[in-house]
Amino acid sequence: MKAFMDQDFLLTTQTAKKLFHEYAEPMPVLDYHCHLDPKEIAEDRQFRNITELWLGGDHYKWRIMRSDGVDEKYITGDAEDEEKFHAFAKALPRAIGNPMYHWCHLELQRYFDIHETLSEKNWKEIYDKCNEKLKKPEMSARNLIKMSNVTLVCTTDDPVDDLRYHKQLREDPGFDVQVLPAWRPDMAMCPEKEEFAEYIRKLADVSGIEITDFDTLKEALIKRLDYFVENGCRITDHGLDYAQYRPVSENQMDVLVKKSLRGEKLSLEETLQFKTMMMLFFGREYAARNLAMQLHYGAKRENNERVYESAGANAGIDCINEKGFTAEAADFLNALCRTGELPKTILYSLNPADNAVIGTILGCFQGDGVRGKIQQGSAWWFNDHKSGMTEQITSLASLGLLGNFIGMLTDSRSFVSYPRHEYFRRILCDFIGGLVENGEYPEDYDILGKIVEDISYNNAVIYFGFNI
Repeated sequence: MKAFMDQDFLLTTQTAKKLFHEYAEPMPVLDYHCHLDPKEIAEDRQFRNITELWLGGDHYKWRIMRSDGVDEKYITGDAEDEEKFHAFAKALPRAIGNPMYHWCHLELQRYFDIHETLSEKNWKEIYDKCNEKLKKPEMSARNLIKMSNVTLVCTTDDPVDDLRYHKQLREDPGFDVQVLPAWRPDMAMCPEKEEFAEYIRKLADVSGIEITDFDTLKEALIKRLDYFVENGCRITDHGLDYAQYRPVSENQMDVLVKKSLRGEKLSLEETLQFKTMMMLFFGREYAARNLAMQLHYGAKRENNERVYESAGANAGIDCINEKGFTAEAADFLNALCRTGELPKTILYSLNPADNAVIGTILGCFQGDGVRGKIQQGSAWWFNDHKSGMTEQITSLASLGLLGNFIGMLTDSRSFVSYPRHEYFRRILCDFIGGLVENGEYPEDYDILGKIVEDISYNNAVIYFGFNI
């Protein structure tokens, strides 16, 4: 029997062990998509206790607690931090087979040098030990990032953000990890939301452009996009319910924009048309600036109204949208490709059944002198577990070029989520090691080692054009 989460955790062959320990493990981390708060990095937040660090905004952990019958008071409510940690510690042992069980113990090992398993028996001892260590300056937000061997972080930022903390970090000689903004204009293309009109007023204020129609909306967004680029932005991101392609003429879109600015409700078809035209506009602007475009599809959000009313957005009450990823995405990519305006694009679907669909779409739009121009993103959200990652890697390898894959990201709000990269690298090395040991790929470590190093780090640096 193997020891629990030892140095060869998830590595089942000698080749896998060699690939991980000699090639993957030493590579730095590039976190090109996360939800860390740049203010907390700029101010070098020091966490009061492990509950703040672990449970403060982690909806993965919240879902485990709800599944164990924990009252919302101890999850997102006003219970004491010690009580919340106790409730989580009681629930965690039941998460057998869940990646959260592995991630939590990797985090305890890597950041706190705790190799015990957390449970009802020892929760107080571990709580106190973690809290004592968190008092040390080396456990601040910035130092946790540096401790994780991270070279660059891309946060997720709205077009109306002033990026003050990114500027502050860029000018700080005491912190050498790049923290760059990533453009996420979701609210600008959601006329169905009550907040849309107010958001457009904010956009008008920060851009200095009165927004009255489609042309002025585009003008304001372009001005903000250029501001982001001036501040180091190389990546954009869109969270969409599902892929849609319902193009209309510029004149028809102008009618829809004016209608929405008046506060009139668009029909479902008009909303899809609005989103399509916005995405076509964005895609062209990204291509002109050599920005990469991330498209996240397939989440049905905020399903539990009671929790949403008490805890707000991103509370762990989302699920897979059965509409998910559709072939309309190919029509969208083709519309941009037709005019030579298709940017580098990364496709994510929350539905694992879409792996093959994405894999075959990728091959339709590659080229233009860019290796892996169109990418399938790493197994996302409900799929970033052992079987989900293995399925995504297997599908991508079967239908494309795994060696060009840009690899893992955290997609997290936690400063200690970087062991997810280790988790991914172990699974990757085990997959490749299995091919070698089964005689499906030669045991040539000059090639194998480079593939592993590239997927772990180098491919993303080159793909996004980061200066590291």
